[in-house]
Amino acid sequence: MPELPEVETTVAGLRSVLEGQVLARVEPRRADLRTPFPPDLRQRLTGARVSSLGRRAKYGLIETDRGDMMIFHLGMSGRWRVDPDELGKHDHLVLETEAGRRLALCDPRRFGFVDLIRADALADYPPFTRMGPEPLGDGFTATALAAALNGKATAIKAALLDQRVVAGLGNIYVCEALHMAGIAPNMAAGRIKPVKLTALVQAIRDVLAAAILAGGSTLRDYARPDGELGYFAKQWRVYGREGEDCPACAAPVQRRADGGRSTFYCAQCQQ
Repeated sequence: MPELPEVETTVAGLRSVLEGQVLARVEPRRADLRTPFPPDLRQRLTGARVSSLGRRAKYGLIETDRGDMMIFHLGMSGRWRVDPDELGKHDHLVLETEAGRRLALCDPRRFGFVDLIRADALADYPPFTRMGPEPLGDGFTATALAAALNGKATAIKAALLDQRVVAGLGNIYVCEALHMAGIAPNMAAGRIKPVKLTALVQAIRDVLAAAILAGGSTLRDYARPDGELGYFAKQWRVYGREGEDCPACAAPVQRRADGGRSTFYCAQCQQ
């Protein structure tokens, strides 16, 4: 599933094509993805000018000068294709600009979705109302993280995947950040010392920044809008490296299943 860096990379690619442009054509090519396309999507977006693009957690945001906000989620296999020569059977939404550029939302497994709301209602959008701070934003600090984890007996890895604690983190980047900070993934979240929380906040920021710079991690069908693959997988410290040497101490990287997800870690480095 595309995580925060992949969505950030996607939005950056879309911004170069869409920002400031008028949408000349909006064509849903089927009735639904995971949920139905908004019935008035074509009417409200056709002729509108894209004023800005952004991201909240793992959601992409496209705002228009009419005060509308299109929200998209890439699900398990979704990606935007820029100026495809031909449309394929999995290109389920097409946007064309007056400048002649074409974008196709390709989602073979159809676990993604598209919604349309008023931009001034974004804070009240149901998935966002209880969401924690952005990990790359000013509100994500060791003090804020300590308050969110206070008294929690749940494992720190599970806590970081809880969108109410911090928004947008997924399995890959949590594994990587915990290794960088030297924290065992099964440690009780409420028992982590302040010095370790400070290291964890910095590790999360560093891992996400490096992943965005590398264009994200390519898993299954993910690719950037320009068709290029993300290359952060080449920098993984522990994720997907079971049995290989830990880059910090050379002990073998271990894997276990936690709640249906694989957890990769170094038992020697992460205490």
